[in-house]
Amino acid sequence: MAELLDPYDADLTTPDLVILELEATDKDDAAAQLSERLYAAGRVSDLDGFLRHVNAREHQLATGLPGGIGLPHARSEFVSRTSIAVGITKYGHALDFGATDGPATVVLLIATPASSFSDHLEVLATLARSLSKESFRESLRRAYDAEVIAELINSSLVFFDH
Repeated sequence: MAELLDPYDADLTTPDLVILELEATDKDDAAAQLSERLYAAGRVSDLDGFLRHVNAREHQLATGLPGGIGLPHARSEFVSRTSIAVGITKYGHALDFGATDGPATVVLLIATPASSFSDHLEVLATLARSLSKESFRESLRRAYDAEVIAELINSSLVFFDH
């Protein structure tokens, strides 16, 4: 049973929300694996319902960013608090998220409560700014350590008031 955390005193991501050496058949499979981590941590209450929201969003518009980043995201009533699950793909297992410069090797699944429209946009914008920096992307890829990756993500969003 996942312990209940104060939503105002919780990191956006934790080491147990990080998958190193992610092997997924496609972007939907990657989103499913990452969503399972959110569900296991008690941050998502209905896995299938949340995945429907993620996939619906993914079919509206590609979520690939330049530099090998996949940024699937959804606002959902099945999300208890804003959270980010991270997947670093295993070598040779990059995933097509529709970016013009090629497939993604870093996948960040952003989950926000349905009511948190401004939070959703703020997290997306802040992460996109960090991810636009080659040094930040390389730090994520080279960390090989779930704690380091979680800390990199959390510190990049330190000014996010959650």
